[in-house]
Amino acid sequence: MFVLTIDQVDSRRTADAVTTVIAELRAALGGALVLPPERTAGDEFQLLIREPAATLDTILRLTRAERWSVGCGVGSVREPLPRDIREATGEAFLAARTAVERAKKRQSRFALEAAGARDAATHLEALIDLLLATRSRRSLEGWQLHDLLVAGSTQAAAASELGITPQAASLRARAADLKTEAAVTGALVTLLAELDGRAE
Repeated sequence: MFVLTIDQVDSRRTADAVTTVIAELRAALGGALVLPPERTAGDEFQLLIREPAATLDTILRLTRAERWSVGCGVGSVREPLPRDIREATGEAFLAARTAVERAKKRQSRFALEAAGARDAATHLEALIDLLLATRSRRSLEGWQLHDLLVAGSTQAAAASELGITPQAASLRARAADLKTEAAVTGALVTLLAELDGRAE
C-alpha cells in the first residue's frame, strides 16, 4: 500500500492549510482512501491509499501547490486496520516518515521510499522528479488548458471555452508538454504498482 505523509512548508509564516486540504482530498479521492486522512501532528497529515493511480494523482496535486513536502512510503501495513490512521502502523508508514524528512530538503519537495526495494524506489523517484520539474515550468495558460482537459473537455471544446483558436490550443498544449505528461503519468502508475508488489 501507499502512505503519504505531508508536511506544510513554512507553516510558521503562513496560515494553517491542513484542514482545508484534507477536506479537498477526501472529496477528490473518495473510495480510493483506505482510511480517512487525519492531521497527525502540527501541520502534518497522512493518507493511506491502495491504488497507484490515486497515489500519483495526489502527489501531483499537492506538489503543484508548492506549499507541501510530500513523502511517499510503499510497503506493508499491519492488519487489521484501525479506524483512525493515527493508530495504523507498518513498513509503509515507516518509509513515509523517512521520505517526508528527505522531501523537506529536496528541490522537488517530494521523496519516495519503499521497504525492501530501495534501488527501485530511487529510480522511480528520479522519474517523478523529472515530471515535477516539467510541471513547475508550465505557464498559467498551460495549466488552464491542462485543467480543462483533465476535467473531460476535448481540446476543441477547451479552446472554445478559453476563447482561443484550436491551432492556438495545440500550440499551448505542446508548450505545456501535455501529451508527454499523459504518457509519462501512465508509465509511472505502472511502475508504482510494480514497486508496491516488490515492497515488503
